[in-house]
Amino acid sequence: VQLQASGGGLVQAGGSLRLSCTASGRPFSNYVIAWFRQAPGKDREFIASISSIGIGKDYADSVKGRFTISRDNAKGRVGLQMNNLKPEDTAVYYCAANSIFGLRTAGHYNYWGQGTQVTVSS
Repeated sequence: VQLQASGGGLVQAGGSLRLSCTASGRPFSNYVIAWFRQAPGKDREFIASISSIGIGKDYADSVKGRFTISRDNAKGRVGLQMNNLKPEDTAVYYCAANSIFGLRTAGHYNYWGQGTQVTVSS
């Protein structure tokens, strides 16, 4: 499956952005989709994941209550609504796919999209 992330940009603290991960290739509904982010000099960090049919959702504590992950399998798309953004949310955001829900380590994900930059100014 090929993934493409979009929707990043520059926003002030307290603002919102919505990221989108669009898939092509193999049936999208077969895959768990996750979002990770990576700030300069830091490891890639798990943000959220959603099960193949959208029932299961998992969030990192750092974004719980502020970010919401959703998916539309008919459109081959996963969204990440980010509210109340903070400067520490600044990073390159990636979407990734695998077949097992509940994994939070980047190494467990087989497919990756290119990143999209999110910058939050204070």
